[in-house]
Amino acid sequence: MLTPDSVVARFFDKIIIRHPLQVIACLLCVVAALGYFTKDFKIDASAETLMQENDESLRYAREIYSRYGIEDFLIIAYSPKADLLSDQALGHIARLRDEIKAMERVESVITVLDVPLMESPPLPIKELAGELRTLSSPGVDRELARIELKNSPLYRNLLVSPDLRTTAIQINFKIDNLFQDMVRRRDRFRDKAATDGLTEQESAAYDQIVRDLDTHSDSWNQTRHEDIAHIRAIMDKYRGDAGLFLGGISMIADDLISFVKNDLKVFGVGIFVFLILTMGIIFRKPRWVVLPMICCSVSAIAMIGLLGLFGWKVTVISSNFISLQLIITMSYTIHLVVRYRELLTQNPENDQRDLVGETVRLMLVPIVYSGITTIVGFGSLVSCDIVPVVNFGLMMMAGIAVSLILTFLFFPAGLALYKKTAPPSSVNPRHSLTPFLARLTESHGKSILVMCAAAFFFSVIGISRLVVENSFINYFKKSTEIYQGMTVIDQQLGGTTPLDVIIDFGDGQTPGETTAPKITTAVSNEFDEFDEFEEPEEAGANKYWFTSYKMNKVLEVHDYLDRLPETGKVLSLGTMMKIATKLNDGKPLDSFELSLVYNEIPDRYKELLVKPYASVENNEVRFSLRVRDSDETLRRNELLNRIRHDLIKNLGYPEKNVHLTGMMVLYNNMLQSLFKSQIETLGIVILALLIMFFILFRSYYLAIIAIFPNLLSIGVVLGAMGWLNLPLDMMTITIASISVGIAVDDTIHYIHRFKDEIKIDGNYIQAMHRCHASIGYAMFYTSVTVIVGFSILVLSNFIPSMLFGLLTGLAMLIALISALTLLPALIILIKPFGPEG
Repeated sequence: MLTPDSVVARFFDKIIIRHPLQVIACLLCVVAALGYFTKDFKIDASAETLMQENDESLRYAREIYSRYGIEDFLIIAYSPKADLLSDQALGHIARLRDEIKAMERVESVITVLDVPLMESPPLPIKELAGELRTLSSPGVDRELARIELKNSPLYRNLLVSPDLRTTAIQINFKIDNLFQDMVRRRDRFRDKAATDGLTEQESAAYDQIVRDLDTHSDSWNQTRHEDIAHIRAIMDKYRGDAGLFLGGISMIADDLISFVKNDLKVFGVGIFVFLILTMGIIFRKPRWVVLPMICCSVSAIAMIGLLGLFGWKVTVISSNFISLQLIITMSYTIHLVVRYRELLTQNPENDQRDLVGETVRLMLVPIVYSGITTIVGFGSLVSCDIVPVVNFGLMMMAGIAVSLILTFLFFPAGLALYKKTAPPSSVNPRHSLTPFLARLTESHGKSILVMCAAAFFFSVIGISRLVVENSFINYFKKSTEIYQGMTVIDQQLGGTTPLDVIIDFGDGQTPGETTAPKITTAVSNEFDEFDEFEEPEEAGANKYWFTSYKMNKVLEVHDYLDRLPETGKVLSLGTMMKIATKLNDGKPLDSFELSLVYNEIPDRYKELLVKPYASVENNEVRFSLRVRDSDETLRRNELLNRIRHDLIKNLGYPEKNVHLTGMMVLYNNMLQSLFKSQIETLGIVILALLIMFFILFRSYYLAIIAIFPNLLSIGVVLGAMGWLNLPLDMMTITIASISVGIAVDDTIHYIHRFKDEIKIDGNYIQAMHRCHASIGYAMFYTSVTVIVGFSILVLSNFIPSMLFGLLTGLAMLIALISALTLLPALIILIKPFGPEG
């Protein structure tokens, strides 16, 4: 009767090993076919990819962006060598503005030359209806303009820095109405699907709009990349006369893509070279370099091709999946190499086919099981609500499956083509790490258990110190241009991270205000000259919305937000009120004067000062904040909760009327959701691993023993992050899943080998020494190869890539040490295979 083992053995012997050339040719054809689709491999770091697609805050943010006409824009921080208000500096700014404004997709460019000057000299309120001066106006007093710009509640820390050495140039792009329309149509389909379900025709329409939106997004990302490159080329012309830095959300996303692509190319090749050198030094034979590297290469090519074929985009979160796949594939091949060399040493008389077949037979179960448990570890990411994180988990699950299949097909076929060589020379066990750890475990087993318990205790304390934060400015080294530019904008021009606070005054008349402003005789006489102006019906209705009561409430909220140490620039109707009060000789405006100001201010300045901050038809106001991202004490979730609490409890607004939105809220929601899902699913993953360990080892004791090295690996990595004050952000928060995936491999291989070795003499100590002298070498070689290979990532300018390399190396080191010390110490103490002998 054929057993599963015999069926597998016959398959490899009759097909893979007996016909290696044909198998390799077929594999290469499949890989080449998949390689064709690598041209469709895409990286997407846009803000949309980092949001929870079903997050109500995202829909509300899109609604607010549409309601207030919030556009996609970039900021140029311009620091001239000459005085900012000199003819030379203003001339360069004008030419720079005109060149950028001529670009096809640029709607407008706002500079210090274009904004209205209302205090140079001060204008009476009744003159606001006329043409307002700007720095471009003939005969403008630049010294008065200097004072106004430096002290204006609108321009200071927004348009100019407090020392007037830096000015902002805002580049507004044309609104993509097609994209917004497609998003609305897609969301309507999703809403209907969640409530009533979709008909067959509606499902087809939904699938089509998703494809169209995806295609349009790709096109938009490409055109925005071209626009940014064009703007930077224009900026280069002026660098001799000023320091120029570019900022903005779309610029950050574009630069993230560039950094990720550069790291994939440069460090992908670097890691590949390091792996080759390390394998050559360890095994000292070309075949043990060529075969593993080909397995890694074909696995990576096949997986990248699959991503291109199915349209899976790599995001910032999943950008390291190729590196992880290389790690896992390399570990599989090293275990096969070490096992083959061991069999060759023990049975030098066997022919090559028998040696290859026996290697596959002995290693198939532990490697496949380690692959399945690693898939379970990464499967924890699938439960998240964030699409890129889910895709990262799916990518790793698919990548591991691809690596298993190709490694067990290509490696034995390739090895069968080589002739058998002389057995490898033995290694002096007294000078090797694995025998040393075996002796250490034998003589100090209880001390190891105590030290591991202490390490886990301190790791728990470190984990309690972890914070969930996302600081884009800290993703880049201080020497990079993007870091320097973001720092200038953050510290000199009012902050980088946008946050909007929406206050809804509710339905009907706001409590405390009268229905219509009372016009005194004196005020009426003073403004009689405006009677000749006729106002549109809509303007007449809108102007009475601006009452002194509402504006006082706006000023109250504005001043509260402005006092927060974390905020940079705050813009709202309160900004206009402060300007109007100064123009009114320091006296607050009453309701009639407010209505007059709204009615008579020119439309183009209404667009700047009023419309972005008030929605009359919705009876609400908007406060636009920029948070200083470089503030090391900034705790984003705490700040958002504090603002919401103070507005409700201290300022008395109903909870339903207070809304926080904007990029900061969306990113924070993403991080909090990811952290919550990871914590919730970590217990499920550990339980799943316990069940799989029990199925594999058929022992409750072994299942429990096997889980401890994995817990220690996760704990030490997360604990080290806590002690080193490394925040959990969208890049590092997946390290728990990565640690599980890495640690479980060593655990399974060691216990599986121990089961075989203990059968020889029933002596736990001798079985441990034999395991360390066999499978221990494979574990050691795998860890050293990966640690050395990924150490090159510390040279990256992209901090998340650098941290990924360091944390992955730490996870490998802890997994190795715990598997060769803690694991055997527990086995010897508990004796899960029965008593000695």
